[in-house]
Amino acid sequence: MTKKEQSLSELGIYGLVNYVNEKVRHINGSTLQGIGDDASVLDLPSRQIMTNTLLLEGIHFDLVYHPLQHLGYKSVVASILDIYAMNGKPEQVYVSVGLSNKMDFQRVDQLIDGVLSACQTYGIDLAGFRPTASLTGLTISVTSSGTAEPSDTVLRKTANPTDLICVSGDLGGALMGLHLLEREKRVLKGKAETEPDFGNNDYVLKRQLKPEVPLTVFDFFRKNQISPTSMVSVKEGLATSALLMCEAAKVGCHIYENKIPLNQNTLKAANELNFNPLVAALNGGEDYELLFTISFSDFEKIGNQFPEGITAIGYVADAEKGRRLITSSDEEIDLTAQGWGTTGKKS
Repeated sequence: MTKKEQSLSELGIYGLVNYVNEKVRHINGSTLQGIGDDASVLDLPSRQIMTNTLLLEGIHFDLVYHPLQHLGYKSVVASILDIYAMNGKPEQVYVSVGLSNKMDFQRVDQLIDGVLSACQTYGIDLAGFRPTASLTGLTISVTSSGTAEPSDTVLRKTANPTDLICVSGDLGGALMGLHLLEREKRVLKGKAETEPDFGNNDYVLKRQLKPEVPLTVFDFFRKNQISPTSMVSVKEGLATSALLMCEAAKVGCHIYENKIPLNQNTLKAANELNFNPLVAALNGGEDYELLFTISFSDFEKIGNQFPEGITAIGYVADAEKGRRLITSSDEEIDLTAQGWGTTGKKS
């Protein structure tokens, strides 16, 4: 009997660990020891950056409609994005999973294939894997480590008044994808023979189910020899990311509604779902983009022009000028987000 024909109980925890280890091929020379020992061993010549992401079934994903291979891929992207947000290079990920009794070996294998696919895409090593049993559904924890030269590390707290605020990609699409999936889940409940009707909404579905890291940002930095003054990942909506930056740097900001990038496919889905696309962009989450600031001198260096995929949406202001959204009708309102009050303090 091959491992794939065994149940998880027959294979056991260490059998599963050994199976995953056999599938792993390390890419980075800094990974001296990965899966297969009590801990990994790294050889790091530069500053180390580490972060962790925790995803819980029923809170962050729904296995009714989220393919396990996509979920494994998304879990890695969710973690390594934070390394990129520090202007670092992710090199290793460590994955721990809590497996409920509905997760058979084939399903776990699909999840791991998604993890390994993301590792291959972004040139990182799966350096640790730890499974355990779960009584509360599937749990996925991904710890990422990476490196950066001390002079290259970018923090939230180093934004300066008059810096331009920029964002990668477009916003709100992931939430529209989630709403479509939830709609079809409700419609099809108890209708086993019926296929979901997503219309022509592949773009927003992919934004939700299998996001990517916006690597074009770093091509832009290298090509133009630009050093961002601050950077933060966009995981919980544009407003939250902007407020996190402002709070860390003790500054204000002015963000312009008509500059916030919205894809036509997102606008189409929002119209179909009768949802305000601005709300989706500001408070939707899971867009996996990057918010960053650059000095005005760097803006002049590029001839006041940004490439496709990067948009200037406002500027950093002095703290006393507040954290404001400038609407399309030139009205100034407080920039707020879930979990934050109008003063920019967490509630």
